[in-house]
Amino acid sequence: MALTTFRFLSKSLIDMTMKNVKLAPIVGLFGLIVPTYAQWLRPDPNTPRTRDGKPVLTGPAPRMKGKPDLSGVWEAARPASDAPESYTGRATADPVNLQIDQIDASDIRRSVFFGMKREEEPLKPEALAVLAKRQNQQPPAVRCLPQGIPGVMMAYAFKIVQTPRLLIMMPESQEPPRQIYLDGRELSKDLDPTWMGYSVGKWEGDTLVVQTTGFKEEGGWLDNAGHPRGEHMLITERFHRRDFGHTELEIRYDDPKYYTRSFTNKTTLNLIPDSDIIEFVCTENEKDMQHLDKR
Repeated sequence: MALTTFRFLSKSLIDMTMKNVKLAPIVGLFGLIVPTYAQWLRPDPNTPRTRDGKPVLTGPAPRMKGKPDLSGVWEAARPASDAPESYTGRATADPVNLQIDQIDASDIRRSVFFGMKREEEPLKPEALAVLAKRQNQQPPAVRCLPQGIPGVMMAYAFKIVQTPRLLIMMPESQEPPRQIYLDGRELSKDLDPTWMGYSVGKWEGDTLVVQTTGFKEEGGWLDNAGHPRGEHMLITERFHRRDFGHTELEIRYDDPKYYTRSFTNKTTLNLIPDSDIIEFVCTENEKDMQHLDKR
């Protein structure tokens, strides 16, 4: 199980304890589940290790047919502080968009303009209108809807399976799997909009350059702040696996419908060695919406 899920479960148990919930059956079940799942995992024999078996994350990146192999379980770098920063980048927290598991959300998931004042963001009036409409709405993930790109990589863990002609990204959240075609095809100009868009990739040296477009516009959020994405927004990602445990990721956004210029995010993806993801069904035993509706 990915470490992010363990943190989420542990925090949930702590929150329930603070609310004086009787936890004996839950803790007992949790104790049964973890050892059973651990038995399913096996150390990866291809992982470089110290003499005592610890993974060497600064070792050389694995390669496939001469190119870096991005396969593995990853998570984006987390905020350095647990302080409840605003998802909009303002100094005060925005209670509508805060979640109890915000420690597992990178700054990019909080806002693609995190740290900027609203007046500094390159927003067109059309984008401001969308943000105003979403001011009192919960982010898609809270409503059991996909966040899409880039949010799919910016909270919880995700697994990459790479082949020479196709890269598949499988999130641990409720997001759909993402397919990135490496077979030389071009992006079509006539695409049916989807939550994840359509992605094609090519190698530039040791960097995988991925372009994605064809998004669902209505309901599609770039981040938890509610910044919009147009159907024809072009997102260009550059994945560079610098060593065994770290991949540098640059994300460029081009969308003249909502933004006055292109803008870029940068982060580091950290490998979670000897781990795996588990399925997550958002509406299974879901207990939150009944409380959110009363706010």
